[in-house]
Order: sequence, then structure tokens, then C-alpha cells
Amino acid sequence: MNENKPGGNSTVTTTDNVNNTDNINYTGTMSESNFFAMISRMKYINRWALMRNSREENLCEHCLEVSMIAHALATIGNTRYGRHLNAERAALIGLYHDASEIITGDMPTPVKYYNNEIKNAFKDVEDIACHTLLDKLPEDLKASYMPIFFKDENDENDVYVWKLVKAADKLSALIKCMEETASGNTEFSSAMSTIMSSVSRLSEDYPEVNDFVCQFIPAYGKTLDELQD
Repeated sequence: MNENKPGGNSTVTTTDNVNNTDNINYTGTMSESNFFAMISRMKYINRWALMRNSREENLCEHCLEVSMIAHALATIGNTRYGRHLNAERAALIGLYHDASEIITGDMPTPVKYYNNEIKNAFKDVEDIACHTLLDKLPEDLKASYMPIFFKDENDENDVYVWKLVKAADKLSALIKCMEETASGNTEFSSAMSTIMSSVSRLSEDYPEVNDFVCQFIPAYGKTLDELQD
């Protein structure tokens, strides 16, 4: 099949051998970039590696959920609490927030936060991994993607957005624990208790989190029929 798109300069040719990239032809002298091919590998990284899961959750699924929740938290902040947050940016940060794990792998939370020394060391490793990914971008695109991986410490609203993304990460973990325990998997009971305590503290600090917990979290325990009522 040959496909020529109006207004485009590229011609894509496909054959029965779909794995043969030599059949993809394009015009131009741009160098290849591995960035998005690396990002796409998030779907191969399973979370909760030390736990027995009734259903595996991959990194791609998790980041999508965090993205949606982070967007909701920022929107709640703007609508109900008079904040001036970039909700779309919150969603974008959430989408990429664990991208460094493509290189580092998923570090179990009990190990990652065992003590401050390990926590700080792993933060340095994560930063290096983020820079490694960014280095795979074409030079002219790096500046646009850098703010997705690193916050602007001098921008009060941006710092707050990153805190909401962190809160969304915890809410996603809570949802996972709720789903596992609802399926009868007691492996997640202790984790759920710990995460609920963390979410309770976040609810006290961030009204957006409290609103989301009160209005949206209970529905995650409903059946499909109940959700459609």
C-alpha cells in the first residue's frame, strides 16, 4: 500500500513485512531520534513488582491515570479555590512523571524511601535518567520538553502544580489498592492502609485532594451497573 497525503512531503510505503523499517521512505535530512520509541516502552514496565497482583498494572496505564487526576485537581483548584494553575500542564507532567523508570525500572517504595540517604541518592539517579531521555530529543525540541521533566522552583504556581501531580500519584496508588482488595487480594491491605494515611494528610494540606477524595474516589468501588445508574 502506498499512501500519499495532500500537502505532505513524505511517502509511506508498507509491505507484508511490517517490521522492515527500510520500507518507510521520507524526504529530508533530519537525524533519527530515539526519544518517543523509549517513551513507548513504559507499557513494558509493571508496577508493584514485590506484590502479588490480581491484575498487573503497567507504567503507561499508571501515568495516564495520574495525568487525568492531576488535571482534575488543578481544575478544581482554579474553579473552586481561585488558583491560577495550568491544568493542561498538570496533565502533561503527570503523563511523563515516571518516564525515568524506563531507565531505572520501578523501584519499590519501601526500598526507595528506606532512609533519606537512599531517597536522595535515588532522586539523583532519577534526574540523570530524565536528562538521558531528554538528550535523545533533537536539539531544537529539548527546551520545550525540559519543563515537563523539571519544575520551575521560582514559579509558585508551577511548584504547586507539581505538588498536585505528586498527590495524583498517591491517589492512583490508592485506587490500585482499592481495586486489588475489592477483588479479594489481601496482599494490598497493608499498602492500602499506609496510602490512605498519606492521602488523608494530603487532603488536609490541599483542598483539591479533599474534594477529589470526597466526590470521586467512592465511585471506584462500584460495579459497572452501579456506575451506569
